[in-house]
Amino acid sequence: MSIRTRKAATTVAATAVIALMASACTGSSEGETQDDPKANTTLTFWHGWSAPSEVKAVQENVKRFEATHKNIKVKIVGNMTDDKINQALRAGGSSAPDVVSSFSTTTVGQFCSSGAFVDLNEYLKKSNIDPKKVFYKPLLDYTQFEGNQCSLPLLSDAYGLYYNKDAFDAAGITALPKTWSEFEKVAQKLTKPKGAGYEQLGFMPNYHGYETTNSHYLSQWSATYFDAEGKSNVAKDPAFARMMTYQKGLVDKLGGFAKLEKYRNTFGDEWGAKHPFHTGQVAMQLDGEWRLGMAKDAGVKFRIGTAPLPVADDQVADYGKGYLAGTIIGIASTSKKKNTAWELVKYMTTDTDAVVAFSNGIRNVPSTIEALKSPDLKHDADFQTFIDIAQHPKSNTSPANIDGGAYHTTLQDLAYQYEAGKVKDLQAGLEKAARQIDTDIAKLK
Repeated sequence: MSIRTRKAATTVAATAVIALMASACTGSSEGETQDDPKANTTLTFWHGWSAPSEVKAVQENVKRFEATHKNIKVKIVGNMTDDKINQALRAGGSSAPDVVSSFSTTTVGQFCSSGAFVDLNEYLKKSNIDPKKVFYKPLLDYTQFEGNQCSLPLLSDAYGLYYNKDAFDAAGITALPKTWSEFEKVAQKLTKPKGAGYEQLGFMPNYHGYETTNSHYLSQWSATYFDAEGKSNVAKDPAFARMMTYQKGLVDKLGGFAKLEKYRNTFGDEWGAKHPFHTGQVAMQLDGEWRLGMAKDAGVKFRIGTAPLPVADDQVADYGKGYLAGTIIGIASTSKKKNTAWELVKYMTTDTDAVVAFSNGIRNVPSTIEALKSPDLKHDADFQTFIDIAQHPKSNTSPANIDGGAYHTTLQDLAYQYEAGKVKDLQAGLEKAARQIDTDIAKLK
């Protein structure tokens, strides 16, 4: 997964997205075009990958498609941000894309509700494709909104635990932590203070730490964000308070917020060779499957281990689950070539060989059930950890919503305040956050 991919997967939608969807000026139905997918046609496909190896993998995937669809040529435009995509979808015209992939799953609710992306349900039906038999439920959860399947998964991400095997051996740790209480003890044992800082930190728990967002933590408590009526559940589901209380306790036990923040400011770039896990500054890291390849590319000097993240102590039977996200792909409602565009989307998302080859090239987790089981996947035992997490029946994601993921921001803001000790009454804070989330969503309906 590219740098741009990982950043977008863990942030809320940009202001431009909200403005676009609020204007609702991109809506269009798939019935407006009657293009013949067997005619000679050129499609425009926009994606966000930018690293040379990833751009090459996209090009090779498209070449395979063109080899089996001789009448269709695909113009590929890479390194496209959500801002650029939204501007093009708003403007329409001949230069706008027909097929679009995005790294931000939080925008799906807006893409679906505004009509910016075409509802693919009829296309799936005409192609005799049952998405529930092709994709695991969490992937369908983040690619549709209120029954509108306006996007499909294009590879996925699974979050797990990376650990320094040499550091484990040096500390005499022989068993991986399966629960958060076990994890706390391991993190403390791996921590080596040095002066006012650390020689080695067992784990960086702070929310500003790389990938340690509350959504990634919350998956291991199986939190339910909304109730059956679509109202925020953050003040009612005890999973939210339990997670935040645990995280705050871990912050305190590992040195306190201020000390940890000072140490965090010494970390290298998340996407570079000086990532704190690569350099040994932290002995354990919450991260996605892409970190394995990046760590090896950085030439780390220690043995790397991978495992699922710990689970809540009362959910030990569910150990092995994790948070799932990924890249999405859809058809722009402004396209005049929707039937032809569907051929490309269908190939890239449901053809097992295509998904496997793309997974091998991008080093992301395959997004279909069949591809996950394919013997043609090129991966080692450490990557298998993420394949297993992707298939675990209790793995989960955060749901799409019309607010474009603003509910994540509201909850994360509370989390920042609580870990820093600025919010003393967590339950009151959660109730306030729930009211804000419900108000923000109501304004958009």
